[in-house]
Amino acid sequence: MKTWEAALIGPETSLRDALANIDRGGAQIALVVDGNRRLLGTLSDGDARRGLLRGLTLADPVSQAMFTTPTCASRGEDRQSMLATMRRLGLHQLPVVDHDGTVVGLEIVHDYLTVPARDNHVVIMAGGLGSRLEELTRDTPKPMLTVGSRPLLEIIVRAFAEQGFHKFYLAVNYKAEQIESHFKDGAGLGVQIEYLRERDRMGTAGALSLIPVPPRDPFIVMNADLLTKEDFAHMVDRHVDSGAVGTMAVRDYEMQVPFGVVRERDGRIERIEEKPIQRFVVAAGIYVLSPGVIPLVPRDTFFDMPALFERMVTNGLGTRCHHIEGYWLDIGRMSDYERANSEFSKVFA
Repeated sequence: MKTWEAALIGPETSLRDALANIDRGGAQIALVVDGNRRLLGTLSDGDARRGLLRGLTLADPVSQAMFTTPTCASRGEDRQSMLATMRRLGLHQLPVVDHDGTVVGLEIVHDYLTVPARDNHVVIMAGGLGSRLEELTRDTPKPMLTVGSRPLLEIIVRAFAEQGFHKFYLAVNYKAEQIESHFKDGAGLGVQIEYLRERDRMGTAGALSLIPVPPRDPFIVMNADLLTKEDFAHMVDRHVDSGAVGTMAVRDYEMQVPFGVVRERDGRIERIEEKPIQRFVVAAGIYVLSPGVIPLVPRDTFFDMPALFERMVTNGLGTRCHHIEGYWLDIGRMSDYERANSEFSKVFA
């Protein structure tokens, strides 16, 4: 709802005026706020009707009929999380507030359900061995391991499809027949799937050289061992707006040194930092690339994404970072896989 501010009313507004506001606005709700726009409550047609049945009149203030404990989203919360909340609770609207309860937006479920089609291709690198998962991947490729009730790769494809993406390339190698048998041409998921078949393992970027016809628009590349709630459409749009040819999703990563770190100079102790935390920005395994970078990928050879970005930088091509703030998990080890299954129902419900 682009004009969400029209839904704001004060607590002394009469029920008559509040209902007229709801009728004009189209959001089917009014947000009752104080003079600083802090949320006091919400009013729907149902709240007004219940108030009138209790004996209120249309001249009474909305504060006597409003719902005072509405569910809210926090500023910066990702769209997939907000949609999940609305679905779980059966809500049609979700106010968005900042840390002190000030209204900064209003999400409408209808806006999520009318997702426009995105013609940008999605390339998912699903050819890895998954050797760190030991026995689990002896007979099953890592992307086909079950998380929750579905294979990990299906969860990824469905997440893109829910955001309007419908053109996929799956780069396959290890036990590729299982992946191809499961997804076929993608029709069962309402998408189009083609396969980039690696004769040998080609790294996280090498399979881009196998794309038969280079895409006309920027495309997404993602590793097949990630669980995330990223807004991929937003990532593509920011890439286009920036004018870059390569966007790398990144995350903040903290690592605590388990010892006291001694800072010294010329043999003298300057200070001691007890178990300091080191902070880094690390690659998150999701990229947006413009079509012009494909010729930088050597054909039929192992080639990783960091090497491709190094070539872009060397050639003076624009690159940028896209920070992921929401849920993200790289399923590389057994502990990660166990965590994914324990968290899935809570995060992706």
